[in-house]
Formats: sequence, C-alpha cells, structure tokens
Amino acid sequence: MNLDAWFSWYDKILKEFGFSREDDEKSAELLNNLLNEDNSSSIAETNIKDMVIIFGAGPSLKGNIEDLDELDQLEELNLNKFTLIAADGATTALLEKDIVPDIIVTDLDGNMDDIIEANERGAILAVHAHGNNIDKIKEYVPELKRILGTTQSVPLENVSNFGGFTDGDRCIFLAIELGARFILLAGMDFGDIVTKYSRPDLSEAEGKADEIKQMKLNYAKKLTQWAAENENVKIVNMSGGESVQGVDDIKFE
Repeated sequence: MNLDAWFSWYDKILKEFGFSREDDEKSAELLNNLLNEDNSSSIAETNIKDMVIIFGAGPSLKGNIEDLDELDQLEELNLNKFTLIAADGATTALLEKDIVPDIIVTDLDGNMDDIIEANERGAILAVHAHGNNIDKIKEYVPELKRILGTTQSVPLENVSNFGGFTDGDRCIFLAIELGARFILLAGMDFGDIVTKYSRPDLSEAEGKADEIKQMKLNYAKKLTQWAAENENVKIVNMSGGESVQGVDDIKFE
C-alpha cells in the first residue's frame, strides 16, 4: 500500500477512534531513536518466501495450527515452503506447538515473555509504534534484537510505514511489501470474539470483544479486502470465520 492510499485510511481512523496524530509521531520518534545497527533490521534486509502463512489470534487459531501441523507431518503441506508470520499474541499459540515464527508483528501488548523467547530463538520483530504504547517501547525495545520498526504515521530513518492498522492486517501488508505472492490466513476470524492470545488479561479462554475491539476488527476486515482487491497477491483464509470479499475461504480436510 503506498503512503497516499494509507493516509486516506489513517485520517479516517484518527477521526473515528479519536487517536492523536501527535502521540503517534512522538512514539515513532522514540522508536526511531532506540533503533541502531546492533538491534534493528530493515525492509531491505528482511527476506521471505513467495508463500506466507499469517497467524492471527482469533478463536480458530489453535485448531488451524493443529491442522497445519498434522498436514506437515503427513507431508501433504510442507511448512518449510512458507514464511510464518505471527500477529502479536498468536506467537504464544505457536510456541505451545514448538513452532517459532519467522516474523512477529507486534505493538507489544501480547505475552511479552513468549515474544522475547521467540526473538531470542531467531524471530524478527516488526515493532509498531503508536500513541498508546510509548511506555512499552521504552521498557522492551532496549532488550530486543532484529527489530523492524513500523509506524502508522510519517516514516522515519529507522521506522517504516507499509500500511495497516491492527497487528493482523499489518502482517498482510508487511508480507506484500516483502514480495509475498500467496498468503494463507490462519486464526483470522474477523468476528466479535477475542481470545487470551489476543488479550492475555482475559479471565477465560475467550470472550466477547468490546466495542473498540470490534471496530478494530472491522477495519482489519476492510483493509484485508482492500489488499486482496488492489495488491498483486492471492489471499486465502482457513479460519472459517467471517468471509472477506476477494479472499477465498478454504478448509483442509
């Protein structure tokens, strides 16, 4: 997504959610200043395969991971042919199956112990700066490595903007920016249920999304549709959740 197209979305998001552009820019500047040649990666340095699996933190996530793992063991689908990208808290579910994602897209509100472990085991972290996570950037970024800085505002020297609003749809736009031509979505339900993988503070395994979260999921769905209809990529979804125009729904038997 080019910046002109993204900023038309961004202006609507700022207005609808009441977010502060100034706070987003302040967060991006902080992240930019914390990144250096020792702890950062860049878009140019981040290589992926043509085929990508993106793991969201929706209610279908665990079942989708089990299906993919079983197919891999049966040699009906070789996971080594895919780059694995996790949306923030989906990292926890992958580690539970001893799968380390190649890339994690995070605004640092997932299970940070698991995100740090995956980073130590080789995962690149696409760390996103926005107005509400300044404290977390200060706390965690100095102890992380292989960081690809991202922002939803004006890009900076060490911080890129390739489009996207939520961790899930930012995974899609990152994959496209890096050259993916086929994207399989797992755990991307686009519904109104959130899980402990998405919200670690939930008292139960899953629950009803609050109004703000539902608004965010709606934007994730609309941005996924935009990507499917406007980018040179094939997107299919195995999650079994809400259908997205331009995205094929599939189910592995």
